Order: sequence, then C-alpha cells, then structure tokens
Amino acid sequence: MTVSTAARCPIDHSQFTQPTDAKGPTGCPISHGAAAFDPFGDGYQQDPPEYVRWAREQEPVFYSPQLGYWVVARFDDIKAIFRDNITFSPSIALEKITPTGDEANAVLASYGFALNRTLVNEDEPAHMPRRRALMEPFTPEALKHHEPMVRKLAREYVDRFINDGRADLVDQMLWEVPLTVAMHFLGVPEDDMDALREYSIAHTVNTWGRPKTEEQVAVAHAVGNFWQYAGKVLDKMRANPEADGWMQYGIRKQKEMPEVVTDSYLHSMMMAGIVAAHETTANATANAIKLLLQHPKVWQEICDDPSLIPNAVEECLRHNGSVAAWRRLATKDVVIGGQAIPAGSKLLIVTSSANHDEQHFVDADLFDIHRDNASDHLTFGYGSHQCMGKNLARMEMQIFLEEFTRRMPHMKLAEQTFSYVPNTSFRGPEHLWVQWDVNQNPERSNPAVLQAQQPVRIGESSQGGVSRSMLVDSAELIAQDVLRVRLKAPDGRDLPRWTPGSHIDLQCGDTGISRQYSLCGDPTQADVYEVAVLREEASRGGSAWVHSALQPGIKVQMRGPRNHFKLDETAKHLILVAGGIGITPIAAMAARAKALGISYEIHYSCSQRQRMALLNALQALHGDKLHTYVGAEGQRADYFALLATAQPGAQIYACGPQRMLDGLEQASSHWPEDSLRVEHFSSTLGALDPSKEHGFEVELRESGITLQVRNDETLLDALRGANIDVECDCREGLCGSCEVQVIEGDIDHRDMVLTRAERAACTKMMSCCSRARNAEQKIVLAL
Repeated sequence: MTVSTAARCPIDHSQFTQPTDAKGPTGCPISHGAAAFDPFGDGYQQDPPEYVRWAREQEPVFYSPQLGYWVVARFDDIKAIFRDNITFSPSIALEKITPTGDEANAVLASYGFALNRTLVNEDEPAHMPRRRALMEPFTPEALKHHEPMVRKLAREYVDRFINDGRADLVDQMLWEVPLTVAMHFLGVPEDDMDALREYSIAHTVNTWGRPKTEEQVAVAHAVGNFWQYAGKVLDKMRANPEADGWMQYGIRKQKEMPEVVTDSYLHSMMMAGIVAAHETTANATANAIKLLLQHPKVWQEICDDPSLIPNAVEECLRHNGSVAAWRRLATKDVVIGGQAIPAGSKLLIVTSSANHDEQHFVDADLFDIHRDNASDHLTFGYGSHQCMGKNLARMEMQIFLEEFTRRMPHMKLAEQTFSYVPNTSFRGPEHLWVQWDVNQNPERSNPAVLQAQQPVRIGESSQGGVSRSMLVDSAELIAQDVLRVRLKAPDGRDLPRWTPGSHIDLQCGDTGISRQYSLCGDPTQADVYEVAVLREEASRGGSAWVHSALQPGIKVQMRGPRNHFKLDETAKHLILVAGGIGITPIAAMAARAKALGISYEIHYSCSQRQRMALLNALQALHGDKLHTYVGAEGQRADYFALLATAQPGAQIYACGPQRMLDGLEQASSHWPEDSLRVEHFSSTLGALDPSKEHGFEVELRESGITLQVRNDETLLDALRGANIDVECDCREGLCGSCEVQVIEGDIDHRDMVLTRAERAACTKMMSCCSRARNAEQKIVLAL
C-alpha cells in the first residue's frame, strides 16, 4: 500500500505541525500531532472538536499510526466522502476498531454471534433496495403516532424526581425513556431493560472501544447474550407479524421481497436497531442538556420561548452531538483534501470536527440556537447512509427539552466530573447530575403549566424558529435616501462573527416581507451589525419599511449572518467594483484586503455624488486606491479598458445593478473562469410562468420517494408538500438558503448564487427557482 511521496502527494508538509521521523503509508512524514492522536484518551472523549482543532486548521487529513487509520477533519471533505459511498465503502463502520483476542472470539462463537450487514455498513447494490423497502415507518406521517407515547413517558419519569431537588438525568430518565421508545418503535416487549442496557454498552465497547484484555471476555459474553436475545425476540415477532413495530414491518416486507429482506439481515437489524434507536438518542439528549445548562442565558431563552426548542436541538446536535465519528474504507486510490489515499485505506471521518468547521459554520465554536444553518450538521451522517431514525431522535429531544424547560426552568448543573465510555464514535456523559429548588417548581403555584404543549416539528427546524431578536441601536441618513442602521442584541451579548460579503435577512415587521442586506460595518465589533439601506423608488416594501419604521429602540427580527459572496483571501490582487448601494459588501472587502496587505483597487460608480454611501470613510481609508465615477458629473467607468488584460491570480468582486454586472461579465469574458464573482440586487430568473414551464420527476434518494413537480409549482413547493423541510428566504434564487444536492440530472439553473463552474458541475441547485432542463429526464436529489 506504499506510494511514493513524489508521485502521489502534492502536500507541502512543512506547513503543518512539526513532523516526526516516522513515515505514513504514502511515505509522507507523520507530524507530532498525528503521532499523538489518541481517540481513546480523555482529551478526545471530553471534547472531540477541540481535540482535533489543530488538524482542522493545519493538517485536515492525516495518518494516525496509533489507530492505523487516515483521519479526516473538515466539513467539505467529510461530506464528499459520505456522498460517494462507492469510493468510500461503509463496510467497516461496524468492524471492531480494536481486534479482540482468541478467548473473546471463542466466547462470541459459542453464542453463534454472526452480526451481518445492516443499513449502517452495507454496500451497494444491496443497500439501497433494503433501505427503500424499510423506509416507510420513518416518514414524518408514520412517526407522528409515537408522539403521545414519548410525551407520556417524559411526564411519568419527571414526576418520579420533580420533588427531589437533585437527580442524575442519565440514570433516572435519559437512558430508560429512549430505550422504551426504541423498543416500542421496533416492536420489542418492554422487559429485560437492565439486561438491554448492559448489552447496549457492551456492543458499543466491543465495536468502537478499546476494552482491556481482561475485559474482553466479559464484554464478549454480554454481546453474545445480546445476539441471542435479539434472535429470541425476533422469533416471537414472527408469530404475530401484523403487530405494530418496525421489525414486524420488516417481517411483512420479507414475504413480499424475500431476496431483499433476509433472515440474517433481520436478526442483525434487530440488534443494531436497539443500539441505534436508543443509545445515540440518550447520549444526544444528555449532551444537549449539559450544553444548555452550561450556557444559562440560552437555557433561559428557550424556557421563555419554547418555540426555539426545535432549532436549539439542531444546534445542540451540531455543537455537541452524540456521534463523534464514522468510518469508511477507500476502495480505490483517491485524493482527499489534497492528500493521496491508497486503495484499502481505513478512514476515521470526525463528523464532530466537521460540525465546527469555520469554512461552513460562521463562528463555529459559538453555541448559537439562532444559527440558520445548524441543521447542516453531519451528526446524522449524509447521503445514502444518513441515519433513518434522525426524526425520531429529534422528536424525543424536543419533547424532553419541553418537559424540562416547563417544569424545571430553575434547574442547574451540579458540581461533577463528566466521564465517557472510551470509544471513537459515540459519546455522552455516563452521569448528568442536576439540582434545583423544589419550592420554585412552577407547577406548585401554577398547575396549568402541565397542560401547555408546544407543537413538535418532525424534521429540521423551520425558518421561523431561527430568527434573532435585535434592537435598533441607531438609524441615520449617511447619503441621500441611504439609511445606516446599527443593530445590537437586546441583552448586549456578542453576536456571531461575520466575514466580508456576509448578509443578514431582515424581517420587515408584520408585512410578511424579508429582505437581504449586506453587512458593511467592522467585523471586529463583536456586539453590533451594521447595514446601509437605499430607499428604492419602486420599492416592493422592504426598503420603504426600513426607512419609515426603524428608529432607535425598535425591536426587529433577523436571520443570519450568512455568506455566499466570500472573499478569496489568497488572491494576489483584488478588483472591487460597486454600483450605488452595492458598495456595502465591497467596503467590507476593501477594509479586509487592506488589513491583510492584499493588493487591491476599488471602482465605485453612482448617478449622483450625494447618493454615494460611505464615500468619506472610503476616501479616508483607501486614498488613491479608490476610483469614483459620478454619472451627473460626466464620469463613467470603462470596464472593457479596466479588464482588457487578464491578470493571473486576480479576482474581480462586484455588486450593483444588473446592467453593470452584465457589462462586467462581457468585459471579463476572456479572463479565467470564475474570475468574476458577483452579488445581485434582484432577480427575475426565478419567476414562474406555467404556460412556459414543464413538469418533471424528482427522486429523493435518501427518503426513498419520487415526486412529480407540476408546471405551476416550484421544486421547493413540491418538496415542502411532501414534508421535506427545505429552508428558503427570498424565493428568487438570490440568497442560497434553499440549496439542495443533486446526484443525477440536467439542471436549468436560474439562480444568482452558483458560479459558472458550480453550474457546469451540476451537483447542487436552488430549489426555489431552478428546474429540470427537460421533462423526459428525472433529477435525483440527496434528500
């Protein structure tokens, strides 16, 4: 498996952590960080994202000699691995990460242990037919009937300790309730709970842990008993296949599709299903409560406003989920993040690290329940092997948090040291001690709190749950018809960090209108956001509302920030072009370029000088790097002259009216592809005229369903009609929030977000406006 470094590795390892004398499988030097990587140690167990921060920032793909795996730490690389389940086989996902000795193996054999392929570790072409055959019980509609049971259990278990003032939530509730829910979902009888708990832990240690030699035999006995128990319960189910439960559903499917749903498959799924539906949810909820109580202001926020709970769940899953990593096997020579990986290599993909990747999540280490892309997290995986039970877990977590926030809002973490079962992949505290003053229990003075009920959202959070309440700090005219608005958090807390090119979505009161405005202030001011809004003569309501309604002290709702217009900080030279109010993102980019020492120039056009926002500040900061063109003064920018000669390593960034952007596109047509990056004011490409459209078919690969998109509806409408939650703000192809991943199909791209290269690659589309190019060929989405 050795490959010469010169032939296979394009990486300059001198930029990474100091190398050791040891070499990896490709002949590359092993850094000290890679040599020291130990996923069984306390550092990784306590905080996996922090433990591998050095890798995320310096060496995103490295070989671990202790583990014998390549470790992958960044979001884009891990998502690409999940997406390609042919090159990156899941076959080792349940393989023992620490081989057991002969004695333990003999014990397992004595029980007839033969755990086979499951939905987690099966390759194509067998995997997808089985996944689709067994999908129906996981649909949002099918999951709804479990909600009353989950609510009843949550109420009963909290009743047991509500008047004690102190509880270990793991031991007294969070382990047993998800186990009971898991058994109900699977159709398993509710006995032997203590044994199941032991078995579940043993399975985790046996597969993903590093049990000591003297522990391996005891673990093997527990796993063997687990295997035999699963078989006995399955036999009972076969006697009553019409009963409720996923396993009974599988037994019925076996009669229809015996070649797809086999006996050995059902036995393996019986055992794996108990662990998957139970342990990960128990751990995820314990992690979430621990995280929320470590952030008292956030905890108080969801106590005061339970509608925030669904997005709080998503952010908890992102920031501190129960799945730290997954494993894959490279089936051919491949390059990941620039690193050559030989065929046959084992990969540990640290999803918890991906969830803290600054390249995808703004201010990734900040715990922010208003984060509008929290549900992009990879805790449930991605692609064809994404967790089928993700929405059952979301339901349980929402109900648990609702019960705690309603009945124990005064709950606090007790003093304790948190411990975890050492393993590479699944984590949650073994104990979670909390305490509260029983005299302050709300139900003692107001029994009506027990009757309140917050709707559970089956699926990812809606956009309404992630808006952020902001206070107008100041609003002043800085040019003719241009209002600068400064926004702060009502409690003065720091806001998520932003980067030049970012925008926020401002909800215009009760008008139902949401508008995107570029941030133009100083990114280093942690407690304030600043936008400049031009009052449009033909306003559709947004700018008119801002100018008439926003006064200091007014509260508004906003979303973001998000950035689809990112500055390339590696560019050798920047040509920054603005037309009118398009100066707002350009001003932030220019300030950043100056701070970094990047060569740059600014070209700012406007019809009248008095309408040029930020002009004085730009002149003071940038001097002769700023070139202005005022139409009323007879000046006009000559973009063909400006861009006559393509400059290697240069990037053009532009924001302004469509006519200006069209001119720049023509003037730069001879430049390297994607040298021009633009942000648009408006779009008409997303407008839908049914008389000119055709319907088309879309397959949702992850959900196992196929939809027909009519000629009078958008793909987004069809997805939402099928209970597939896709976020969207602008519905004009401007903001990028409705992006979905394309697996197959020819797309008629109508958005203003994707670059030419991204459109040509056809791996993503904006569901609010783009469509299949023709009616004959269906498109396949990773949903």
